Amino acid sequence: MKTLALDIVLYTFFTLILGIQALGQKPDLGLFENHLDIGPVKSAGHASYEPVKQEYTIKGSGTNMWFGSDELHLLWKSMQGDFILRAEVNFQGEGEDPHRKAGWIVRSKLDGSSPHVNASLHGDGLTSLQYRKVHGADTEEIQSEQNAPDVIQLERRGSSYMMSTAHFGEPLEAVTQLEMELPREVFVGLYVCSHNADVIEEAVFKNVRIIKPAPADLVPYQTYLGSNLEILNVETGQRNVLTYSTHSLQAPNWTTDGETLIYNSHGILYTYDLTSHQIAPLNTGFADRNNNDHVLSFDGSQLAISHHSEENDGASTIYILPTSGSDHPVQVTRNGMPPSYLHGWSVDSKDLVFTGNRNGKYDIYKVNIETREETQLTDTEGLDDGPEYGPEGKYIYFNSTRTGTMQLWRMNVDGSDPTQLTFDEYNDWFPHISPDNRWIVFISYLPEVEPADHPFYKHVMLRMMPVDGGEPRVIGYLYGGQGSINVPSWAPDSKHIAFVSNSD
Repeated sequence: MKTLALDIVLYTFFTLILGIQALGQKPDLGLFENHLDIGPVKSAGHASYEPVKQEYTIKGSGTNMWFGSDELHLLWKSMQGDFILRAEVNFQGEGEDPHRKAGWIVRSKLDGSSPHVNASLHGDGLTSLQYRKVHGADTEEIQSEQNAPDVIQLERRGSSYMMSTAHFGEPLEAVTQLEMELPREVFVGLYVCSHNADVIEEAVFKNVRIIKPAPADLVPYQTYLGSNLEILNVETGQRNVLTYSTHSLQAPNWTTDGETLIYNSHGILYTYDLTSHQIAPLNTGFADRNNNDHVLSFDGSQLAISHHSEENDGASTIYILPTSGSDHPVQVTRNGMPPSYLHGWSVDSKDLVFTGNRNGKYDIYKVNIETREETQLTDTEGLDDGPEYGPEGKYIYFNSTRTGTMQLWRMNVDGSDPTQLTFDEYNDWFPHISPDNRWIVFISYLPEVEPADHPFYKHVMLRMMPVDGGEPRVIGYLYGGQGSINVPSWAPDSKHIAFVSNSD
């Protein structure tokens, strides 16, 4: 009897423990904490996360999100302070009601009548910034002129809320700015409302980003935000975050065997194995003050770096070493020379091209690795920067302010016949040529950034255009800038690139 009683007690105990563990196990919801129906919905909704594609699917019913109360299904997390919310939103199927809604929402509480700000995409393409100022009040809205965008962004700065939208491939357009007081700590999330109590609608959200931006008092090059190391399929726009670090990660290269990324963090180079996901320091010997200008040779056997050498009074100095690492990098640019910022190898591995401060201004130079002799390739009043050889060995691509804004250019390898390639209001930096010599990928700053500056922590775009010129299209919307894509970062298949985005 005692044994049986003990068995019952133990069985009850372990059943209770296993039950508690089961209750504590939550499904993987990616960036979010949980999901629930808000309001007295007739049909329960659901949310799920697909980790391989890093996509979210939400199914929701609900009569409406209007007047003094809401019914919807919400995938949420709690946040404080300022933030940027961005996603690509796609309704699934034709839908039953043209007023079905999906998008981003910021709520003070999780009840149906809570004050909120809501970036809403409707089934008929109507897009609007909707809001309820006080509990139970009627919902108000500011409609967008853009119909049926794919990309929805909602940003909070203090008491200001800004919605921006885009058809994927085009720049984001700011729709409106709203001043509204919500608590510092709020619930933010993605939602679906079917606008029909008897129907469940479905939407898929991809390239979802929740970003904590830089504070206004951040001091560049002294204080840093965390970093997402990402890869992007340039054909589909699909992005995948490989790893997040609270450290500043910068400038990933893709090795020519397609197996590894090389990036910089606080002066040290690291490798990221794309199969094992292991991170390891790359041996560069004494060169432990490397900036984010490191480039592999076209054959993949050598790595060139820019190290702030104490022997050269801390100036950025160029060295080469095997891609596998070395205790003894070989110096290429001479001591006593002003800063030299590496950007590219010649196809035959005999020369390096860099931006150098000579004669009191920055121009583009090449240096012969064997003789260490330099040749000046540009000489303009504006800044010339970011030079990179094309894989055909015929051209050098670069960016220049010689016509006012920072634009992309191409010249012959001897510096002759400079030709402008981009002509818009954005400031375009760091042209990177695909291995198949078909495409240029580059980063674009908005017009409010000074043309000769490429700062950290801004709204920027990754854009792509044909190698001979043409209309650029956006392939990535991100919060980043300096360090995002400073170096050649194409995969050998010419279908993927690596880059860094930022968030606190």
